[in-house]
Amino acid sequence: MSADRKTALRQQALAARGKGGDADALTRNLGAVLADYPGQVLAGYWPMRGEADPRPAMRGHDGPLCLPVVIGKARPLVFRRWSGGDLVAGGYGTLHPDDSSEVLIPSVLIVPLAGFDRAGNRLGYGGGFYDRSLQMLRDQGFVTAIGFAFAAQELPGIPAEPFDEPLDLVVTENELIRINH
Repeated sequence: MSADRKTALRQQALAARGKGGDADALTRNLGAVLADYPGQVLAGYWPMRGEADPRPAMRGHDGPLCLPVVIGKARPLVFRRWSGGDLVAGGYGTLHPDDSSEVLIPSVLIVPLAGFDRAGNRLGYGGGFYDRSLQMLRDQGFVTAIGFAFAAQELPGIPAEPFDEPLDLVVTENELIRINH
């Protein structure tokens, strides 16, 4: 897909995300999905730039929590344990646990996104951090990738590139979309 086309789709999805949606319903739906993964290591994210906020549902998860850390350009993320404490500023405007926090290997990831489609394709911000991370985690074993977004961020189709890692589920305020790979 051309860079211009991807940029246009990203702008369309981000504009829709800016309008938001029912955050309470979004939290309820994510919480219901996470109940299927008790005891498993869950990676969420600290929301920025209007992203849907997974933290209320994460707090109800029965298992270890972690947040992503950007360790360098073109590298997979590292996931550090988060127990609700203070965070430090990271690359690209992110917040994450400090370097003294234990590194965990998540089996469930809540994935931020700009846009998604019903085939499990997602548009991020163009850095490829989640694609690299999902590929690494999938090479190591089973992991579930949960896209988390407002329904308005859905796009009719996102052409996948060879390096794109698909989502397994998408949770919106309106529904749970299970992806058949």
